[in-house]
Amino acid sequence: MAKAIRKKTTERRRYTAEYRREALLLADKVGVAEAAKQLGLHESQLYGWRGKDRLERSQSDVEKQQAVEIVRLKRQLAEKTEDLTILKKLLRTLPKGAEEAPSAKYAFMIAVRSEFTVTALCRVLEVSPSAFHAWRRRRAQGRNHGAGLPAIKALVLAAYMAEKGRSGSPRLTLDLADAGHRYDRKTIAKCLKALELRAKAARKFKVTTDSGHGKPTAPNLLNREFYASAPNQKWVGDITYLHTDEGWLYLATVIDLYSRKVIGWAMSDRMKAELACDALTMALWRRGFPKGVLVHTDRGSQYCSDKYQRLLVKHKLVCSMSGTGNCFDNACAESFFHTLKVELVHGERFDKRSDMRRAVFEYIELDYNRRRRHSAIGMVSPEAFEAQRVA
Repeated sequence: MAKAIRKKTTERRRYTAEYRREALLLADKVGVAEAAKQLGLHESQLYGWRGKDRLERSQSDVEKQQAVEIVRLKRQLAEKTEDLTILKKLLRTLPKGAEEAPSAKYAFMIAVRSEFTVTALCRVLEVSPSAFHAWRRRRAQGRNHGAGLPAIKALVLAAYMAEKGRSGSPRLTLDLADAGHRYDRKTIAKCLKALELRAKAARKFKVTTDSGHGKPTAPNLLNREFYASAPNQKWVGDITYLHTDEGWLYLATVIDLYSRKVIGWAMSDRMKAELACDALTMALWRRGFPKGVLVHTDRGSQYCSDKYQRLLVKHKLVCSMSGTGNCFDNACAESFFHTLKVELVHGERFDKRSDMRRAVFEYIELDYNRRRRHSAIGMVSPEAFEAQRVA
C-alpha cells in the first residue's frame, strides 16, 4: 500500500516549475481550454496551477489594483494593435498579389485561427464571416477536389502556413491526406513553386561543445546505434546556444531514441550543470523514473560534472559519452537542434530571452512532439508513433 501511495505521488510531480510557468503563459495566450487541449492536460490542472501561482504571488491591495489596471491597459493595447499584427503576418506569409484572392484569404484565416478571432480576421481581410464558414464547409466536404489548381493552391497554402513554413511537399502531401485531401506529391510541389513557397532552409553545422575540462568521461556505449525497440532503452542529451538581443539562452534536451520524442528540456541564461540536471529530471518524471536507461551525451563539462553524474547513479541510469569532438556520435540530438534552429530561430529576431523561452516551449510541446512528422519513425509525429505502438 505504501509503495502504491509513493508511486501515485511521484506521478503527480511529473511537471517541472518551468513547464507549469510556460503552460500558464500559453493558457493566457490561447485560453485555458485550448491550452489544455494542445498540451494534453486537464483544464483543472491549469486552473490549479494558475491558482497556486496567484497565491504564491500574493500582493497588497494597491499592487493588485495596479496589476488589474496593467492587464486592462495591455488588453486595450492588444485590441488596438491586432489589426496591424494580422496585416503584417499576411504580408509576410503570402506571396505578392495572393492576398487579393478570396481562397488565399480563407486559407490564411484557417492557418492563423488559433492566434486571432474570426471576427478580427474578417474585419481586417474584408471578407464576410458567412462566406468564410461556407468555404470551410465546402472544404470539409471535399468539394474542392474538382475545383482545379487554384483550389488546391489554397489548401496547400493553408497547410504550409499551419506548419509555419517548416514543411515541404513530402510532409504537406501527408498532412493534406490526413485531412481528406489526397493529391500527388508532384502536384503539391507544383503548387508550392507557383506560390513561391519553400520549406525553411538549413544552415551549416557549428560545433560548440567544450570538452577540454579534464574531468572523467564515460565510454561510448551507444556506439551510433540510434535504434531502440521500446521506450526508455536509450536517451540522448545535448545543450545548444540560442541568441537573443538580451543575450544567450541555453537549451538542454533529452530525447528518447525509440520515438525521437523530446521528453526532457530546460532553459537558462547560464550554462551550468544544473541545466543538464533539470532536463534529465524532467525526463525522469515524465517517463516514470525507469531504471537501466542508457543516457548518451557529449563530453561537455556539464555532463561530466559531479552533480550530473550523481543524478545518473541515484536513478540507476547508464552513462555513455561521445568521442572527443565527434558530433556524429550524438547525431540524433544534434539533428534536433539543427531542426529547431532551421524551423524556429533562423530568420527571426528575438528581443528578450522570455520571447525565446516561449517560442521554444511551444515548438517542443505543441509542434515537434505532437505534429511534426519524423522520417526515422515512418513520417508520423513522436506522440503519434508512441500512441500507435505503446500500450
